[in-house]
Amino acid sequence: MKLAVVLPILALMVLLRLLRAGVLLWIVAWWVGLYVTFTYGFATPIPASAVRIYMAIATLALFAYAMSSRERSRGTFGPILELATNRRYTLPLALVAAAIPGLVAWGVYASLSQPIEPPFFGRTVHPSPPADISSHGQKIDLLRGENPFRALEKTDPKAFVQHVENGRRIYYSNCFFCHGDALGGDGMFAYGLSPVPANFQDSGVLPMFQETFFFWRIAKGGPGMPDEGGPGDSAMPEWERFLTNDQIWEVILFLYSDTGYRPRSWEEAPK
Repeated sequence: MKLAVVLPILALMVLLRLLRAGVLLWIVAWWVGLYVTFTYGFATPIPASAVRIYMAIATLALFAYAMSSRERSRGTFGPILELATNRRYTLPLALVAAAIPGLVAWGVYASLSQPIEPPFFGRTVHPSPPADISSHGQKIDLLRGENPFRALEKTDPKAFVQHVENGRRIYYSNCFFCHGDALGGDGMFAYGLSPVPANFQDSGVLPMFQETFFFWRIAKGGPGMPDEGGPGDSAMPEWERFLTNDQIWEVILFLYSDTGYRPRSWEEAPK
């Protein structure tokens, strides 16, 4: 995280605590603080599409907090009603009433007035992987490596099925929110993301690549995308931060098993 962004926000929260700020001011401070943190507070930028999702969740949480008791409801909406009904605040109310549509209009103008420029390089949806990567201290050969559980499909089918089931559980605990119940790239968050998540049912995805390719894309996520894969705004996290190597391999087994596709095997070029 960027301490230059986060520390001032924490200092402001401490100051509001010392001043015993009202509920409404606390809610506004939390909302603004979260937005600034999500937008500017991370060394690896969070995609704008993900920021919108996080802020929607934060807004609902703060609203639930404001409505959690009568005292908090009065502390939140009382000042707003006072501003709207007390004649002493006619001028501030007029300024607020003018500022709201003004800010909306400025946001629309700013989004529409961006210059249309071609990208400085062509984007590749499925960029070429590096020769190898390191994940959890283990070197993974992306060119000739294999899924360590794939051989069990023939040598120990029962163990293979167990690894597939492990992958199923991991997928539906972590991945289906974006990639969908049926692996079609149409999960509940999919339409808030840009680019949209991969559709594993598409015959141009799973069958076209080795399993090591998807290990790389899952382990390193959007931040690990090479330049040829951009410009992009992928919300795909670096799953190696949350899953073990074995769990990533098991998810890949499940993807192929559930769709019925077979992974592409390594092919040696003819001499």
